[in-house]
Amino acid sequence: MPGLTAPSNYSQEPPRHPSLRINAKEPFNAEPPRSALISSYVTPVDFFYKRNHGPIPIVDDICRYSVFVRGLVEYPKELFMADIRKLPKHEVTATLQCAGNRRTAMSKTRAVKGVGWDVSAIGNAVWGGARLSDVLELVGVPNLTTTTPSGGKHVEFVSVDRCKEENGGPYKASIPLIQASNPEADVLLAYEMNGETLNRDHGYPLRVVVPGVIGARSVKWLESINIIAEECQGFFMQKDYKMFPPSVNWENINWSSRRPQMDFPVQCVICSLEDVDVVKEQRITITGYAVSGGGRGIERVDVSIDGGKTWVEALRYQKPGLPYIADDISCDKWAWVFFEAKAEIPKNAQIVAKAVDSSANVQPENVEFIWNLRGILNTSWHRVQVRVGNSSL
Repeated sequence: MPGLTAPSNYSQEPPRHPSLRINAKEPFNAEPPRSALISSYVTPVDFFYKRNHGPIPIVDDICRYSVFVRGLVEYPKELFMADIRKLPKHEVTATLQCAGNRRTAMSKTRAVKGVGWDVSAIGNAVWGGARLSDVLELVGVPNLTTTTPSGGKHVEFVSVDRCKEENGGPYKASIPLIQASNPEADVLLAYEMNGETLNRDHGYPLRVVVPGVIGARSVKWLESINIIAEECQGFFMQKDYKMFPPSVNWENINWSSRRPQMDFPVQCVICSLEDVDVVKEQRITITGYAVSGGGRGIERVDVSIDGGKTWVEALRYQKPGLPYIADDISCDKWAWVFFEAKAEIPKNAQIVAKAVDSSANVQPENVEFIWNLRGILNTSWHRVQVRVGNSSL
């Protein structure tokens, strides 16, 4: 498209922070150390996980870059960045999480297919841009529209990004029109991240941010927005990112039997300790993150130092010094929550954390019960093995 191109190779990749753990080089997929996540409520851009399906697109001429908004609407439009910046700017603090977060742990139960992620395919940012609902009004779609007069029920986002799964075609995904046209859903066309212009890894010059939904629907390097009658038929909507039971394998899978995954379930991870760790003192502080999809808050985080036999409730917070109350207007509804618990641990301890969201959804105890062949949505209790001592394990 004019102004933005997808390279055919990986020779022009942007610089990245050296501490990132690289899970795949081409396309580049990487995550920060887990300890970096809890160093800041708002994740620094350098430490925000990188999830890509092809070479990073390059902006040739920002003045020529535009996004087409078309399909089953009354007034299709071509919007340039200047047009989008004229719309009211909104900022939304939202956590994005790859559906494959914690896939590596799930693969230890049985082999799965996909990029191996530890616990850091997640990050929290302040996104700035125009509300998608405002953009849709420009093409004749009022707020809270379920169906357009022409029969449009879904909003499809098409990227400049080209990927092998689409046979060289563009990455794309969709969300229901009622969600896209709802100002309270806070879906953004974002051009800023943490108060700065988006960088190339995160979608420069324009990306979609769909809060509370798996990261695969927050399409980067936006090329067009299509209002369509049926949900997007792209690979990543129809033949990936769907939740199957443990009984389904690559021989008996029926992709059409499941809907595309949207909201992510309640999740909780210990970040102050590695999965196998040594500490010098028995008195320790256990910290990490908890988050749930769909705008649901975190009602409770429980921590155990004896493998789940007994529990204590952890302190929850978003911003230091401010009380966190799940679903309260004073808190960031789309963002993660940090937790902290102090404990006197035995010489050898299995420390466990689990969260409960504001709809009383709880994490499953064992990963075996939620194993699936694509290794998505590992939200089982997070367990770490810790020994008190001075030597390495």
